[in-house]
Amino acid sequence: MNPTQRNRHAALLKSTGYEDSPALTVQSTDGEIPHGRELSFAWLTGTVMTGLTSVLLMGAALYVSFQGQDTFSTAYEALQLARPKADNITPTDMSAKSARIRPVAATRSDLEIIEASIRETVDGRDMIRNQPFMRIRATLATAATSLSEGVPDYDPVAILNATQPIEVNDATAINTDVYGAEVEGEVAVRLAAMPSTFVPPRAISDQLAAEYVRGVVESTFYDDAASPTLAYAALGPTVRDLGISTDGTTLGGIAENVTAVPKTTRAADAGLGRSERILTIKEQTPLDEILRKNGFTDAMVSAISGTLQNVFPSTNLPAGARLRILFGPSRTSNTLIPYRMSIYQHDDATKSDIHKATVALTDKGQYVLGLAPAEIVFPEEDTEEINVANLPSVYRSIWETGRKHDLDDATIQRIIGMFAYDVDMTKKITAGDAIEILETAPDADGRAELLYVSLTLGSTTRRLYRFGTDDGVVDFFDPDGETGKRFLTRRPLEGGGTLRSRFGYRIHPIFKTRKLHTGVDLAARSGTPIYASGDGVIELAGWQSGYGNKVEIKHVNGYETAYGHMSRFADGMKPGVRVRQGQVIGYVGSTGQSTGPHLHFEILINGNLVDPLSVKLPKENSLAQRYEGKFHETIAQINDLMTRKPAPVAVAQAN
Repeated sequence: MNPTQRNRHAALLKSTGYEDSPALTVQSTDGEIPHGRELSFAWLTGTVMTGLTSVLLMGAALYVSFQGQDTFSTAYEALQLARPKADNITPTDMSAKSARIRPVAATRSDLEIIEASIRETVDGRDMIRNQPFMRIRATLATAATSLSEGVPDYDPVAILNATQPIEVNDATAINTDVYGAEVEGEVAVRLAAMPSTFVPPRAISDQLAAEYVRGVVESTFYDDAASPTLAYAALGPTVRDLGISTDGTTLGGIAENVTAVPKTTRAADAGLGRSERILTIKEQTPLDEILRKNGFTDAMVSAISGTLQNVFPSTNLPAGARLRILFGPSRTSNTLIPYRMSIYQHDDATKSDIHKATVALTDKGQYVLGLAPAEIVFPEEDTEEINVANLPSVYRSIWETGRKHDLDDATIQRIIGMFAYDVDMTKKITAGDAIEILETAPDADGRAELLYVSLTLGSTTRRLYRFGTDDGVVDFFDPDGETGKRFLTRRPLEGGGTLRSRFGYRIHPIFKTRKLHTGVDLAARSGTPIYASGDGVIELAGWQSGYGNKVEIKHVNGYETAYGHMSRFADGMKPGVRVRQGQVIGYVGSTGQSTGPHLHFEILINGNLVDPLSVKLPKENSLAQRYEGKFHETIAQINDLMTRKPAPVAVAQAN
């Protein structure tokens, strides 16, 4: 650039306001006339603070979002501070935004004491006495609360241990020999041959007939004092006494006109949502007892009692009172917790339910007094909203229901084990699934013996009856005399795994071609123990193309099982080694043609591949034919107990 061009450029820059000045420094403000190039520390500090504040706010928003918290106004929604009244509103809480009404299903939760006259032999004499039994009829819990916190993980080995037969002696044997007639107190019966002098002539007078009847009665019935008594015995068993017919009082397990479909996500992937439960108190019951059986912890009950003491000082709820409990997801666990609880008392004069008090949970975890929720028309039966995201697995639901009815953990584990061979315990329940249980009354130590369990899932009902054989072994059998246990387990790994791919044709995840998937894929963490599905002999324990580390076991009657993609084998696993059901044979891995750690499990029958999750498997044990008559009598007696009306003065309400 020549001097002329340089001067031209300098003139243009000067005309636009630029000037040739010294560099910008901290001392630029020195001098009498400011030059407009000062460095302001106040402006720089404000800019930095604004940036830091923005970063903190955005970080907090992201943190809350990642923790699953979708609102800061839980207390406001729970308190329902500005909700208008409306008539004929269905019992459905719509505080959460939704484009459809959630289905509402009727629930049942009855814990009843029934009495029956039981006949037993004591010192060679037939004694008849009244014996109480405890009967539970309930729909399976449709949401998991704090009641089922801390339950053990689903484990096939634990199920095997829980379903072992019970060895008892005569002193602990349970008697269900129901006598046809009801008796007062205790009566002893003696069977004696009729004296030949008692045989009446063909034609007798009324006086002789009366003497004959009196003589027969006095020689047959007596009490412990050996003084003659009069008693009444039924002429013969009726159809009801035999347990052949039912009166329609058994619990139905099908929810009609209810569709539970996730809106935009699968149920397995959806987060927990809110649901409302409506309960009716059948008889005067302590408030804290009802709350504990509906998912309130001891700390919650204590906090609610302190909050209500000024507005609702009574600790008992009268018969006819109603509770409305709003449940929502917990921020610290995968359960529902009570967000709001409202108490209503029935007014016989106006035949209406009057609101007495409401407590609601704040963001700080405290229960405070709140306004009444929106008015509804209370249904006659207990109801609960069905939120597809809240539906627990069969395993978790049985635990929740059992603890709600004060069953001990050992009994709940046995019940699960009795059905685990026919039922996929990791599958979600549906609305209307139900359970019925019959137990003996608790003894002095509080122990009760399980007599009968019925589990209804969908349209299928499975029944198991307690029965003891002559060798002192007690087990549970279905009406055909077979145990609920199968000689092969369908998900032979710790925790049962997560079903990722079923049996049948599919697009292969590696080759992208349509091929037959010869088993089921159960995903689990690497190193998860794999068990032998049943007793058998190992035929293969080595590498096989595609399967990676594979074990094949041969069982009886043409059954074989195969386990693929193992990370390693258990010690001592080699061909010819005999293994028992539940024994660890290897560990989950991703060897061979695999896209992630899982167990590929196969079942073959006579060399033919079958679906491990649906194939009908033979039962482990069946009753001997000589017990058939006695077992059918036991079934009839237990069925009779399940159809009897509860004792009028000893009814407890599990709700």
